[in-house]
Amino acid sequence: MKIVFMGTPDFAVDVLEAIIAAGHQVAAVVTQPDKPKGRGKEMQMTPVKVCAAAHDIAVFQPVKIKEAAAVETLRSYGADIFVVAAFGQIVSEEILTIPKYGCVCVHASLLPKYRGAGPIQWAIINGEKTTGVTIMQMDKGIDTGDMLLKAEVAIEPQETGDSLHDKLAQAGARLIVEALPKIERGEVVPEKQNDADSCYAKMLNKSMSRIDWRKSAGKLDCLIRGLISWPGASTVYRGRILKIWKEEVVTDSQLQQMGTEVLSESVEPGTVTAVTKDAFYVQTGDGMLKISAVQPEGKKRMEVKDFLLGYPVKVGEKLGEN
Repeated sequence: MKIVFMGTPDFAVDVLEAIIAAGHQVAAVVTQPDKPKGRGKEMQMTPVKVCAAAHDIAVFQPVKIKEAAAVETLRSYGADIFVVAAFGQIVSEEILTIPKYGCVCVHASLLPKYRGAGPIQWAIINGEKTTGVTIMQMDKGIDTGDMLLKAEVAIEPQETGDSLHDKLAQAGARLIVEALPKIERGEVVPEKQNDADSCYAKMLNKSMSRIDWRKSAGKLDCLIRGLISWPGASTVYRGRILKIWKEEVVTDSQLQQMGTEVLSESVEPGTVTAVTKDAFYVQTGDGMLKISAVQPEGKKRMEVKDFLLGYPVKVGEKLGEN
């Protein structure tokens, strides 16, 4: 098939690479404009643009995809289908009608659950055990179109937003390659979404990052794993920001096997209850978390065993206080 591909971040690269490897003709890649990044504010290409350049594919970077000139450019490619994966702009109804087979989206959830910009992270934050990828026929709504194909992906107990991102990108790549010939042959049966089963996965923001130790250990575990690596989950320790990179919920049996004294659970949430050579333990509103990797403000990520060399955490200290 002759395809126009629309995508921007790393998630979309796996999908694009799979489409190319499957032998489809990619007439053009549409991606977000380059943006300045880093201290030097140098212009940086999107991951999808880098991929397209490596394959010598034409790249189109409209500031607003809905503008008349952009629409005419899309029309000029003469594509059979538009494939969208984390593009970052809303595609107009006019654009949806340009190609013969319309526009299909590779969405990182099992629709109708987790429509929106942050389906990967919210699945972890909300404690889901399973998620997946949906190939959707796009309509004028936000992730409301008919479902064409689905693939389930298990969420492992220590899954992070980063690791699940990679698994879903690979699943999406496999699924779109399966879907395209079926769409061309008319072998897919569109399935309407049940709006009553939907939920919206809003975009992540920095305000979500501060840890509220009054929440349960289980909920905080999901939050911390879901927010890696952006915006990250952090607390305040000795007046400075401390990002938590790796932790786990501590079970009663683990506490019994520690062989070190642990403060009573009657202490306030955020209190350090125990310190070992490679971890420190923090009381939450319900249960304890074992913290094993952190990032002090202005420094790189490190294991707690190294952190303790410069910051000798003491039992009874309180996290989350300025």
